[in-house]
Amino acid sequence: MDTPELPILGWREWLSLPGIGVPGIKAKVDTGARTSCLHTHDFEVFDREGREYVKFHLHPLTHEDCTELTCEAPVLDFREVKDSGGHPERRPFIRTFAKVGRVEWEIDLSLSNREGMKFRMLLGRQALAGRFWVDPASSYLIGKSLKHEYPC
Repeated sequence: MDTPELPILGWREWLSLPGIGVPGIKAKVDTGARTSCLHTHDFEVFDREGREYVKFHLHPLTHEDCTELTCEAPVLDFREVKDSGGHPERRPFIRTFAKVGRVEWEIDLSLSNREGMKFRMLLGRQALAGRFWVDPASSYLIGKSLKHEYPC
């Protein structure tokens, strides 16, 4: 059986979210998670010209709160998602672009508080399907560190 030539990601990668102004964030590549999730420590849904938007804040670097980004995006919809403990949570979803290495594509992201989690972002299997292979024994195969994008 022929397998398509796809880039290979490690179980964790640096990526950017240029559509919402996030120059770099370390993501856990999680084939066990159906959807992708971005950490926010708070968010506010508001109306802009008859359309729902969400404004949210995030600290893109784990264990470093000196950088805080404020982002806005149209709300794609609200969906019920089970967290890692199996508890259902109604979350807003946005659609934006993700970029890892030279590969850029559109993804849906849920917004949730991941403060106690090791990674500020999960890249789930819906975002990966048909675009990448995942090598769970490797890290940072495509995405170089983007920590230098931040002042602290």
